[in-house]
Amino acid sequence: MSKLAEIRKSKYLSQNELVRVSGVSRSVITKYESGERNINKASGEILLKLATALDCKIEDLLERKEEIK
Repeated sequence: MSKLAEIRKSKYLSQNELVRVSGVSRSVITKYESGERNINKASGEILLKLATALDCKIEDLLERKEEIK
């Protein structure tokens, strides 16, 4: 499970709720959570929106190299 998904679930948010509070599209969130897209290559703007919505640091969302598919 991606760090994004772990943090989102720990805050008891659905993907739709995260879309609403972050302004990031559901398709983008789904791709980062599934590993289809590498969150480490996300724009600063998207990372900031997600971190703000989840009340965490940007670094908390990033995957370590050995965890990337």
